[in-house]
Amino acid sequence: MTIHARLELLERATLTGLLALPEPAQRVLAGRRVVRDGQTLATDVQLSLRLKELVREPGPETLPIAEGRTAVLRQAGLTGGEQAVGAVRDFEVAGRPARLYTPTTPGAGLLVFFHGGAWVYGDLESHDAVCRFLAERSGARVLAVDYRLAPEHPFPAAYDDAVAAYRWATEHAAELGADPERLAVGGDSAGGCLAATTAIEAARTGLPLRFQLLVYPGTDLRGGTESRRTFAEGFYLTRRFMDVGTENYLDDPALVEDPRVSPLLADLPAGLAPAYVATAGFDPLRDEGEAYARKLAEAGVEVELRRFPDQIHGFLNIVGVGRTSRAAVAEIASRLRAGLA
Repeated sequence: MTIHARLELLERATLTGLLALPEPAQRVLAGRRVVRDGQTLATDVQLSLRLKELVREPGPETLPIAEGRTAVLRQAGLTGGEQAVGAVRDFEVAGRPARLYTPTTPGAGLLVFFHGGAWVYGDLESHDAVCRFLAERSGARVLAVDYRLAPEHPFPAAYDDAVAAYRWATEHAAELGADPERLAVGGDSAGGCLAATTAIEAARTGLPLRFQLLVYPGTDLRGGTESRRTFAEGFYLTRRFMDVGTENYLDDPALVEDPRVSPLLADLPAGLAPAYVATAGFDPLRDEGEAYARKLAEAGVEVELRRFPDQIHGFLNIVGVGRTSRAAVAEIASRLRAGLA
């Protein structure tokens, strides 16, 4: 084992151990409670942010894109842990790499999942742990799709890949062991945007879709919300991170108003699938995610909005350390199970 690998194992063990301490001990290490906008940041989340600051770990957005992608993978490895699942299979879906997670006790449902990462970062590995967790906890098969990233492939590449992958899933559901009438689409952050816009396209074109799982989705790239200002620094997702995504994904700044980029601006068709929208209290994307949930409700779509007030953007990936984020993701998995029942 290389020295680098040994150091990473040590760092993971240290993080896991500290975030397993009783809450009072974590509070001592984390410092004074962080209260903002009437919300209190979870102690274990605050401690993890403080540890990141103490080791002066650079944010992915401060690095060249290739190095930033490596940093995202490294951070995901630290917080995802080893998650058991019944079976995993890699193959291609509509010309893109994909990974199918089959739970130990599978039901008939299938979630087509798109990872977050501002359309620039992330892949099958960055969200491997949470896909395993969601599959095992919900009983649904999870089909993760590795869509093309910017700047190598700007808009509409990611959107086109997402729609093509979902259409492929509807045509091959039975081969995947799923009921074609029990399909869901979901994702987090940029992936939540792709899931929302894919659901809109499914309704417009008559593709079957039972459920939308939207976790802190980006829905309005114009920015300007209060949460984007209030939580722009210090809570993992920074203003610069978001700017890197927008600047690299969109060749033309005017494209922020394209409804395939900002579904909050879309004319919603009839027949949209019921949605579960999860947001985080300390997240720049909180307000636009909740605005999209209201837009769905006003259009007559069955929607459940759940804010996790003590969490940050990215909590979906924190299933291997700490307690509060893992509990939040377990709740999301239970809603997925119910949505596909």
